[in-house]
Amino acid sequence: MTAHIQAEKLCVEFPIYENSHRSLKNTVMHLSTGGRIGVNASRHPVVRALNEIDLDIRDGDRVGLVGHNGSGKTTLLRVLSGVYGPVRGRLDITGRVASLLDVSMGMDPDATGFENIYLRGIMDGLLPRTIRAKTDEIVDFTGLGDYLNLPVRTYSSGMMLRLAFAISTSVEADILVMDEWLSVGDAEFSEKAQARLDSLVGNAAILVLASHNPKLIAKVCNRKIHLEHGVILSDEKLAPVASDVAAAA
Repeated sequence: MTAHIQAEKLCVEFPIYENSHRSLKNTVMHLSTGGRIGVNASRHPVVRALNEIDLDIRDGDRVGLVGHNGSGKTTLLRVLSGVYGPVRGRLDITGRVASLLDVSMGMDPDATGFENIYLRGIMDGLLPRTIRAKTDEIVDFTGLGDYLNLPVRTYSSGMMLRLAFAISTSVEADILVMDEWLSVGDAEFSEKAQARLDSLVGNAAILVLASHNPKLIAKVCNRKIHLEHGVILSDEKLAPVASDVAAAA
């Protein structure tokens, strides 16, 4: 199976339900750097976060998404991850998608570390036997030991990130979706995490990465897509650069 992402005329809109014209006016003013304002079929005002996006991303592509805050980068990543659905247009994805948009998403603070491994695995679509096969490796990678028997609400933020990162990066993916490059934990764990992330990116057939770091985009990606107000302004090829990704990040 060859990984592939194809989108045609993809649109994503968010309706605005307001109680007064004044509050709507204030909302519109604060959206001046984000998506475009329109109305849907029910005449409700909407923010059009993505407007007729066309994409053709193939096996081997490393795509960097650039643009100011509110340009539609994260919305597009969430659509590719299945978090948002388009209101119009077509999206076809071939291959397993792994999302590193928010590694702590879906963690239950009242569940133990071990229980969260299973919960996140189920969320990622894994079968119970697959989760069991991965558990020992995840446990070893976290270095949390007996803390995994405790509710994660008792963890420090660093411990929570260790667990979330270990779970999120344990899934092999054909398509990897990332919002900025991850940096996790203290120096010792960060080095281990960086090596794992490099391997995950290297083994993925497709990478889609949103970042404000032009050096990282230049070093990691072979394509750069510039988004503004939910529209693609440019899609350019980048010359390959052989270098250390960790240094760029």
